[in-house]
Amino acid sequence: MKTPSRKSHFPSAHEDAQSAVLHKGTPQCTSPSYRLAFQDNDFILRDELRPVRLQLELMKTELLLQEHNIQSTIVIFGSARLKEPEEAKKDVERLEQLCASYPDQDEYAVRLRRARNGLKYSKYYDESRKLGRLISQNTEDNSLVVITGGGNGIMGAANRGAHDVGAKNIGLNIVLPFEQRPNEYITPELSFQFHYFAIRKMHFLIRARGMVAFPGGFGTMDELFESLTLIQTGKIKPFPVLLFGREFWDSVINFEALVEAGTISEKDLDIFQYVETATEAWEILSAANGH
Repeated sequence: MKTPSRKSHFPSAHEDAQSAVLHKGTPQCTSPSYRLAFQDNDFILRDELRPVRLQLELMKTELLLQEHNIQSTIVIFGSARLKEPEEAKKDVERLEQLCASYPDQDEYAVRLRRARNGLKYSKYYDESRKLGRLISQNTEDNSLVVITGGGNGIMGAANRGAHDVGAKNIGLNIVLPFEQRPNEYITPELSFQFHYFAIRKMHFLIRARGMVAFPGGFGTMDELFESLTLIQTGKIKPFPVLLFGREFWDSVINFEALVEAGTISEKDLDIFQYVETATEAWEILSAANGH
């Protein structure tokens, strides 16, 4: 992050931080109480400082996106566990061999069934990569930039598509006990890591001009329903919300049942639409954004 030019005669925070470490050698100088507050990790990480940390996570990403002139984004969600078709095919072949060798092992049969589903849905890896490429190569001046949760699978494919054409793209990772390493296709200067889900969610939507949800798990559902709710309640301006792969979505969510139960209005179904190909998705996104 660029340091603003100093406009006063007072030392900058950077200069004082450098000077502060020169003071040492006495019990007073080595006491934690003597550390500058903004250099004292033990202090910053106290529970009472949570509001400050929330603000820091919001401001750091916001300032860097401004410096990179990121104007608007297309958010792409989907499972981090779905693999490229070739890799998914190898998983199936390996498990078929195990099932043939150990026919009494039910665990292998279960894993094979799931691997076959993974191969079925692996086509969306290629579609996500194609969509990332279409968005990136058909826009200029960072008017639409691909942004994902930063993981692998579907999200990595979208970042990869942008990377294929040398375009900036963004990844917003969250600290987790698993699936947290950023994929290798994110623009390094636009790869972020968050502690707070709430702030990460804000950055997904602050610049969003469209959202595409590929088949995914709890994380994808979480972000999808939050976006649907914010549009439904008028908290954000409507933008295209595209559900990729109707067969998948119809099998896991019965939106019509919500209408029949009276928990949503029939017009709420107009907030989103289904797509099957990257080309179809790009046509909708580009029309909505004047491209």
